[in-house]
Amino acid sequence: MTTPAMPGARWLLLDEYTGEVGEPDVTLGVCHDIDGLFSDPEPIPLPETFTLLGCEPRGPLLEALGHLGTERAWLPSIALFPIHRQRPDRCLWDERGCTCVEELIDVTVIGRRPSATRDGLVDLDLRGYVRLLPAAGLPEDKPDVTGFRLAALDDVTLGWCLDVAGVFRKRPAAPIRPVTLIGFLPEAPPLLRTIEGSKLTASVMALQYDGRIAGEGGLLSATVIAARPSKLGNGLLDITFDGGIEKPTPSGAREIFRMWYDGGPAQPNLWTRYDRLLQREWLGLAVGRHLLQGGLPDKPAGTTYHLDGRFVTDIDAFYCAIGEAINGPGGYFGWDLNALDDCLAGGWGATSPFRLIWHHSDVARRHLVAGYDRPDHRLRDWGPSIELDDLLEIFSEHRVEVEFR
Repeated sequence: MTTPAMPGARWLLLDEYTGEVGEPDVTLGVCHDIDGLFSDPEPIPLPETFTLLGCEPRGPLLEALGHLGTERAWLPSIALFPIHRQRPDRCLWDERGCTCVEELIDVTVIGRRPSATRDGLVDLDLRGYVRLLPAAGLPEDKPDVTGFRLAALDDVTLGWCLDVAGVFRKRPAAPIRPVTLIGFLPEAPPLLRTIEGSKLTASVMALQYDGRIAGEGGLLSATVIAARPSKLGNGLLDITFDGGIEKPTPSGAREIFRMWYDGGPAQPNLWTRYDRLLQREWLGLAVGRHLLQGGLPDKPAGTTYHLDGRFVTDIDAFYCAIGEAINGPGGYFGWDLNALDDCLAGGWGATSPFRLIWHHSDVARRHLVAGYDRPDHRLRDWGPSIELDDLLEIFSEHRVEVEFR
């Protein structure tokens, strides 16, 4: 993709949304900086308390009741599928049911008692969080229902209940973070989009020093509230929006993006200086560069790779380490189990079967163990831990010989 020529441009705005299916994406322009792209996440509020009223628990929820008072009385999520008396106009449906489902996450069962609603049912007290998605709005109004079907995200049944308390209430709105494109060079004719009051939806793509796309920085969807000449030079604009970055990038990632602007990491293990939240940003840029720049050809089957296991203290660290073992500094070779399986099938730098020598494997043996992975509330994707045995099973399926050292 050709980008407008502007020395020092770090960001490209790409319209992937307004054209017809099959039409090429439209380059809107490039800019030197984006004020509001990087910001520290809002502090996670204290956990809330919910009650499932008139509940018949099943599956993992029933199992959790047997561990009240321990860490095992825990579930990564409980989805509440409303059973409507009358389907509301705004309600959509998919193969699982109603799409106005609400989800409780990081849920601990803290109490159980017989329910007054019906003999044989129980009321369950829970502690956790409501997953608040920016596009979904806040769950303030309880729908008109006869009850709720309870399920895990993989649609494993957790039972049902007649009612819930504590879920549907007013919560503080997320703060609005205005965004300003600094030193924006528009590409005509989309210059018309900079008129105040116009709506813009665009992918924010990170650039390298040579103008090639290095990865994605987020989605900007907002309305222009000001457009003025920039102090950075003739023909450049500073354009301010009324908000817009759907998922602001952690401020600590600015250094990672700067590294990719300079061409990417020049030596291995630079990712070890970052926490898990920033390692996710690292992996996102690694896969973005691989996809957008064509990746690397697969090395021949039978190649031997060396994985530096000194820093594999969690699953994200493993993905950073395996990416560099296969594809060098800043390399990518999966960021979850499905992606790892895809990479092992070919097209991502290696051809199976191959040999993987895992140095300092004792670190992973201590850390990639059974349990629940609750790494950081900012990640909001808790679930059962990925164990070392899970990785070995995938490697075995692809005839990868793993040698521990």
